[in-house]
Amino acid sequence: MKSLLLEPVAIIHTPYKEKFSVPRQPNLVQDGTGVVELLPPYNSPEAVRGLEQFSHLWLIFQFDKIPTGKWQPTVRPPRLGGNQRIGVFASRATHRPNPLGLSKVKLKHIECAHGKVLLHLGAVDLVDGTPIFDIKPYIAYADSEPSAQSSFAQEKPQAKLRVEFRQTAQSAVQKIEEIQPHFQRFITEVLQQDPRPAYQQGQVSDRIYGVYLYDYNVKFQMKDVDLVEVVEIDEITE
Repeated sequence: MKSLLLEPVAIIHTPYKEKFSVPRQPNLVQDGTGVVELLPPYNSPEAVRGLEQFSHLWLIFQFDKIPTGKWQPTVRPPRLGGNQRIGVFASRATHRPNPLGLSKVKLKHIECAHGKVLLHLGAVDLVDGTPIFDIKPYIAYADSEPSAQSSFAQEKPQAKLRVEFRQTAQSAVQKIEEIQPHFQRFITEVLQQDPRPAYQQGQVSDRIYGVYLYDYNVKFQMKDVDLVEVVEIDEITE
């Protein structure tokens, strides 16, 4: 069987600069929005004609931050505590035989200007710059199954952690919010989900973690099993 060579039709711009900070589903962090930018020769208004009549989209994308060729027949989903193994095809793990992912996102509006076609989205779960291989409209009657059974992920996960800001971090975030509205809420919702690896969750240590959000390194520390403190926010300049 002849292999099919795929090429991206778009890339996505998001506030998540590394996979460590990305929520595990798009609807967990309301301020983590994204913009899909179509690439030539697909950046034609004709290519998205009628798409504005759909409220949601499917994005088929590449896990491009995952080393190629590394996959196993079983994986350990974080929702199962990172200890129980299930088959890779019974999961949405990033380490797959073909590094492809599927994400349902809300379409806010479409912008066609200056030779660009931009799809402005609601909350997303993709790293900045992720290649998009296809875009499909979400069809409610066909794609929604309210009575479907979803094994270990039947319900939306509850926020795991309480989040507090040290005074220096609080002062920094107030200044940032002058140009990046709701930044404190954004940080809070990201950290409430506990982005650490599953095997570290529920543990307390002196370790300082960092998540790269927009152009800022948000440093935090676990103060208790259910309490995280944001200790510092540094702007990253290149």
